[in-house]
Parts: sequence; structure tokens; C-alpha cells
Amino acid sequence: MPRPMTITEKIMAAHSGRTEVTPGENVWVDVDVLMTHDVCGPGTIGIFKEKFGPSAKVWDPDRVVIIPDHYIFTADEKCHRNIQILRDFVKEQGLKYYYDPDFLSTAEGSGFPNPYRDPTKTNYKGVCHKALPEEGHIRPGEILLGTDSHTCTAGAFGQFATGVGNTDAAFALGTGKTWLKVPPTMKFVFHGQIPPYLTAKDLILAVIGEISVSGATYKSMYFTGEGVKSLTLEDRMTLTNMAIEAGGKNGVCDVDEKTLAYVKARSTRPNWTVQTEDNGAEYVFEHEWDLATMDPLVAKPHSPDNKDTAHNCRAVKLDRAYIGSCTGGKITDMIFAASILNGQQVKIPTFVVPGSTEVHADMLRLNIAGDAKKPGEKSIYQIMVDAGCQMGASSCAACLGGPKDTFGRLNEAINCISTTNRNFPGRMGHKEAGVYLASPLTVAASALTGHVTDPREFVSEPIVTGTAGVV
Repeated sequence: MPRPMTITEKIMAAHSGRTEVTPGENVWVDVDVLMTHDVCGPGTIGIFKEKFGPSAKVWDPDRVVIIPDHYIFTADEKCHRNIQILRDFVKEQGLKYYYDPDFLSTAEGSGFPNPYRDPTKTNYKGVCHKALPEEGHIRPGEILLGTDSHTCTAGAFGQFATGVGNTDAAFALGTGKTWLKVPPTMKFVFHGQIPPYLTAKDLILAVIGEISVSGATYKSMYFTGEGVKSLTLEDRMTLTNMAIEAGGKNGVCDVDEKTLAYVKARSTRPNWTVQTEDNGAEYVFEHEWDLATMDPLVAKPHSPDNKDTAHNCRAVKLDRAYIGSCTGGKITDMIFAASILNGQQVKIPTFVVPGSTEVHADMLRLNIAGDAKKPGEKSIYQIMVDAGCQMGASSCAACLGGPKDTFGRLNEAINCISTTNRNFPGRMGHKEAGVYLASPLTVAASALTGHVTDPREFVSEPIVTGTAGVV
């Protein structure tokens, strides 16, 4: 009888044709989906052609997903060149799942692209980690490789998802396999129900603050407990998204009815296998939190583990607020922020970037309760516009700095509070800018005051998100 195993171990065993695996073992596994984008895609394609031959074909064109998202809205011609490399490869290989920024010209001197006019009428999808589940490429029990460190986001759906470099991606592109060391598992348990003034961003900042940015190096981070079950599916994505900020190989959550309803409605494939945590599975570390006793948190410059409470940082003056990214640009994140901004005016420049074109469309379609807006009701988008926010098109935008013409980029040494995932020097632009990581609630509250603000000053009742991000 196999030894008791964790979700991650079970997935790796199933994909290596074995009944069990043990942490520390190296195993060959079959890959279900390989994702790449405009930053790493060209390099991956170059290595693939070099090692497999200029006329080689990918192992399975239906399992390769290419999602341009990083350097889209810029006049930089090198960024435009990358898009053309992707377009040429997709045409050559006959790839089905390519989400083209069809408004972008790669002709020399084409300049800054005009963004899509209607988020429902473009093939472009926005940030890859949000688009992957939206477009049906994420399923429980599968293995996803992506040429982006935040590929671990998809672990919220009960799968093994991890970032890889261009060389590993190129090998998988040609063979459909990769070689992995089985990671030991760390268990993080959250008790109670999520209170209205917290989001998963506070939970993951608590975790990283506890174990440090290297505390989970090459380990699987398993998030469980009533508290995790009480989160929306999108908020669970925030937990697993930032596993990499603790050094984690992957993050993973239990599969429940929320997961299955979403995946059944979206999946491009009909079958998958749900793996569950065995009683008696072994963990190298365990820690528990009571959600009722937790405070809204921030990560101060210049590291995600530089944890403090929002209340303790209330004297920190801010120059900018930023709401967006794969971490904090989902539709429920926008509802959280809009609930605080509703009827108010921001005191500092506040940049809002939807995580995907679907999120952008939902911001226009839904009211603040997450339901289809009725005549006379304001949309989430309009509430933010009326509050004085500057609205951008869906993309990674300033989360990772980018070219100097990137929307929201920190081009000078200013203080910014942000829903993004990293605050290392230069991450959002200027190397001397100070970035404070926080939840959408804390960022919105701080935008209204001009200093780091505990959202409990504005939130006392549960924020309803309705059907947003559910199916």
C-alpha cells in the first residue's frame, strides 16, 4: 500500500507512472500544459529550434498556450519584435491557443499601440495567470509549466503548477516531459472565516513574514483550513500566486465545490483527476493562524517579508496607489477596492489595471455587489472613474516596471502602495522608489487618505461579491 502522500506528491506520482514518490526523489513527469508569453516565449522558441531543429514540431499543439501580456502597451520596438516572433511561431506550428494582441502593429515605427476599444471584442486576454483559468486551461490534478515565476497561481485549483526557465520550457515543448525533484510540503492552516477587513493578500503576507522570502525554497506550500475554504476561488489564487515570494516550488489548495463549478464550466478538456491530501501525510513545517485575531498587513520596502500592520505604518505618506496585477487585479479585488472608493475621492494618483480583458469587461458589466448592473446603477469601472482613478487596459503594466512609457510605472523615487507581489528595489520602475505591498482594501483606503491606512477605518460589514469570478 502506498505511503500517505500530499496532493503535490500524488500528482507527481500519477504523472511519473508510479504508485508513490518521496520528497527528494528526481522523477520524469508528463506535462499537461506548457504556457509561455512575450518575455520568455522568444527565448524558449530559440532554444527549441536550436536543440530540436529549425523544422521541429511541438509535442502537442493543443497543450501549448501562448499568452502575450507583459510588454504590450509600449512604443518599444524590441517588445513589438517579441510579439512578431510569437505570431510567426504560432502560424508555423498551427497552435490553437494563442491570444494575440490584435490591436498591436509590429511594423517599424508603429509607436504606442491603441488599446482595444472593447474588451469583449479582442483575442487578447491580458495577464497569463488570470487568463489561463478563464480560458479553460487549468484543471485539478494536472501539471502546468509556465515560463513565469507566478505560474504557481494555478495551484489554487488543486494542480501542480510551477515556473520554469526557457531551457526547461524548450525541452518540454519538444518532448512533453520534464525532470522534477519531489518537494517536501509545508502546511499552513487558517482557522475561522475571513473577516470583512481582510483578504488573502493579508494571509500570504503573514505567511511570508513568518517564514521569510527563502523559507519555502523548493518546497510545496499547502494552504488549508476553514479559513481557506471561506475564501473566494479568486482569493485562493492570491495565496498560491505569492508562494514564489517565499521561495516555494508550488502552492496548492484543496479542491471543493467552488473549484469544480468553475473548472466544469470552463475546461477545454472533459476529464481530470482530483487529488486529495492523505491523512498521515508528512510535512516539514506546520503553522496555524486564527483569522479572527489577524490584522491587515503591509510588506514594507524592499522585501515581501518585511511585514508590519497597516496601523503601525499609518505615518507613512504615499505618492501613488496601484491596483492591478495577477495578484491584485482580479474582479473580486476590484470589487473590494471599489467598495471603499464608492462615493469618495482619492487624494493621490491611483492607477487601476484589470488583470484580464474578462475582468475589464466585468468591471463595465457588473455593479458593486458583483451582479449585472441595472439601469441607473453604476458599474465597478464607473465608481473608480468617479473616485478619480486613472484606468488602464489589461496587462502586467507596472507590476514589473517595464519600459518607461508603461502605464503606472514608478519613474521617480516616490512611495507607492500596491496590490502587486514584489517590492524589491526597481521592481516597479525606479530603484529608489518605495513600494508597500497590501490588499486591495488597504490600497483603496490608503488612496483616500494619502497615507498607509488600516481598511477597518472604512470597512465593517462583509463585502458582497455576488457572481463575480464564480463561474
